[in-house]
Amino acid sequence: MTTFVDRVELHAAAGNGGHGCASVHREKFKPLGGPDGGNGGRGGDVTLIVDQAVTTLLDYHHHPHRKATNGQPGAGDNRTGKEGQDLILPVPDGTVVLDTDGNVLADLVGQGTMFVAGQGGRGGLGNGALASARRKAPGFALLGEPGESRDIVLELKTVADVALVGYPSAGKSSLISVLSAAKPKIADYPFTTLVPNLGVVTAGSTVYTIADVPGLIPGASQGKGLGLEFLRHVERCSVLVHVLDTATLESDRDPVSDLDMIEEELKLYGGLEDRPRIVVLNKIDIPDGLDLAEMIRPDLEARGYRVFEVSAVARTGLKELSFALAGVIAEARAAKPVEEATRVVIRPRAVDDAGFTVVLEEDGIYRVRGEKPERWVRQTDFNNDEAVGYLADRLNRLGVEDALRKAGARAGDGVAIGAEDNAVVFDWEPTVTAGAEMLGRRGEDHRLEEPRPAAQRRRDREDERDDVSKEYQEFDPFA
Repeated sequence: MTTFVDRVELHAAAGNGGHGCASVHREKFKPLGGPDGGNGGRGGDVTLIVDQAVTTLLDYHHHPHRKATNGQPGAGDNRTGKEGQDLILPVPDGTVVLDTDGNVLADLVGQGTMFVAGQGGRGGLGNGALASARRKAPGFALLGEPGESRDIVLELKTVADVALVGYPSAGKSSLISVLSAAKPKIADYPFTTLVPNLGVVTAGSTVYTIADVPGLIPGASQGKGLGLEFLRHVERCSVLVHVLDTATLESDRDPVSDLDMIEEELKLYGGLEDRPRIVVLNKIDIPDGLDLAEMIRPDLEARGYRVFEVSAVARTGLKELSFALAGVIAEARAAKPVEEATRVVIRPRAVDDAGFTVVLEEDGIYRVRGEKPERWVRQTDFNNDEAVGYLADRLNRLGVEDALRKAGARAGDGVAIGAEDNAVVFDWEPTVTAGAEMLGRRGEDHRLEEPRPAAQRRRDREDERDDVSKEYQEFDPFA
């Protein structure tokens, strides 16, 4: 049964905002109580947060679909809907968040580091909040905004100071078991270690973590063996330790060629050239292993490596190795730049930024893109004429109609607001009186009625003049 997972695809869905309420206050002896519809509640967010107690992504492997709760709709008597509950997802320290294209969205390192994977939708305004001096009793409310849904990839990169690398069965698990309190599985067959093991080592006043990375073989950087899956776990380390088996039973292998092979795989993987290296010649408790270690040590030191001869079984040479690693780690920590407090960056909107764009596409459609227009469209109930009229007023005040005129749009041209997959397309009819709110009965807007033909309008005006003239002639002030 799988107990360690370091890469998963997570489907995160934030909660939808609650719809606003369209209500009129009703009370005995108060026939004109006015609008009292409450606002909808905000949808819950989906947030990733680093938790030191979590060490694997196994839970998200079994349950990859996560959704926050929706906001509740508003109600009469100006009652606001309940907000959706945020969904907090704990992840291990060192988790990298990527989109499905492989772009890094966040690198979560350090207890409590957070990333909002899905933003909850805004609640819609009720007709109580939409009332104005000219629109005293709106017969509509705004819809709640849908929550953000996205597919993300979580990759775990172990946060450790030291990474032990080497061939399978080189003794890495045995070494970490005697240097720290870690208890990895140890056996006499290759690929015993199937998951990275972490241990904490104390050397003098320095405390550091050490990781045992599953064995590498030739071609690991191209996916052979287990290397490609776990090479990412050495990316954050401060020092690389090559564990070489000086008592290998394979006739076609020797410690120097093992070192060259591992270095070649690390080079092909990339990004580890600047890490200091230490070579550990393991299994010197075996006579042949001790002889081979003494034979190859001068050659390795001539290459510039610091070499330590140890035996994890006999526990010889471990103290010198532990303090040497502590010294390298202390130097690396001292060389790190001091972390500065996060600065609040304020980027005011440019003076000429209208907040939206209008583009004429090849098919003759004028497409409007912008945060406000797209959000307003999502929150509009298109089954309510008055709500559609309110949307037209908002777009007009924002300057969308002026921009359409400048772009060459004429009455009857197609206009789309939003992206292609969820756009609202309509035939544009310019507002006759800019900024005016043509109000009628609740839920209606006269601008959306079928326009009368010019001949019919002339006949209606003539009939109205005839009616006024007839009333004047019939009126006798001396009767």
